Amino acid sequence: MTAFAVRPDLSIGAYHVWQRNRDVLLRLWRSEFVAQLLEPAFVIFALGIGLGKFVQLDNNQKYVAFLTPGLLAMFPMFTAVFECAWGSYVRLEMNGTYKAILATPVSIDDVITGEILWGTTRSVVNAAYILLIATALTPWLDMVRSPWAVLVVPAAVLPGILFSSISILFASVAKAMSQFSYFFNLVVNPMFWFGGAFFPIDSLPTWARVVAWFLPLTHATELYRGLINGHFHATMFVDVAWLVFGSALFYWLALAGMRRRLTE
Repeated sequence: MTAFAVRPDLSIGAYHVWQRNRDVLLRLWRSEFVAQLLEPAFVIFALGIGLGKFVQLDNNQKYVAFLTPGLLAMFPMFTAVFECAWGSYVRLEMNGTYKAILATPVSIDDVITGEILWGTTRSVVNAAYILLIATALTPWLDMVRSPWAVLVVPAAVLPGILFSSISILFASVAKAMSQFSYFFNLVVNPMFWFGGAFFPIDSLPTWARVVAWFLPLTHATELYRGLINGHFHATMFVDVAWLVFGSALFYWLALAGMRRRLTE
C-alpha cells in the first residue's frame, strides 16, 4: 500500500488497538483522571466567576455562560492532543509499542485508526464530564439553557476525530519530543485564544475573523453554543460540514504520514 492510498486497510485490529489503550488507562486511572477532573472546575470558578464579575456582554449574558461552550470545546481538544500527539510519539519512538503491535496481524491503518478512536473516546468522555458539571451548576450560574445541550456529547465525536488526527499527523513528522513545543505554540495555542471561547469573534477585526473561521475550535465552539443556548441557526450546518470535512481530510493525512513513518 502506498502512503497516500485513499482506501484505509482496516480490520477488527483497530478495535483491539483501542482496547489495548483502554486497558492501560484502567490500570492508571488514578493518575490519569484526577487532574482532568479538577481542572475544568478550577477554570469555571476562576474565569467564569472571578473574571466574570468584570466582563460585561452586550446581551447581559453572564460571562460564565458565554464561556461554557468554549470549555466544552477546549478541554476535550487538549485531551485528544496530549493523547495523540505526545502519547502517540512515545508509543511510536520511545516504547516501541507500534512496532510490537505491527508484529501481529494488524495493519498500520488499524494502529492509527485505533489510536484516533481512542483519542476521540477520551475527548468525548471529557466533554460529557464538563457538560455534567455545567448542568449541575446551572441553577446557580445559568450555564446550560436548553435540553438540546445533551447533543453536545455525540457532536463531540467530530472534533475528537479531528484533533486526534491533527495530533497524530504532527507525531508522524516529529523527529524529537522537543519539536512538540512548535505544535503546541503554533497550532494549539492560536486555537485556544482565537477559537471563540473567551470573547465573541464578532468583536475581532475582519482579517482576524477570517483567520478564526479556519480554526477547528471555532466551529466546535459555535456548534456547542447553539446547542447549549437552544438558538439554532443555519451557520451550525456550516460548522458541522467544516468539522466533517476537516476530520476526513486530517484522518487521511494522519494515515499517510504514519504509513510513511513506519515503513521508512
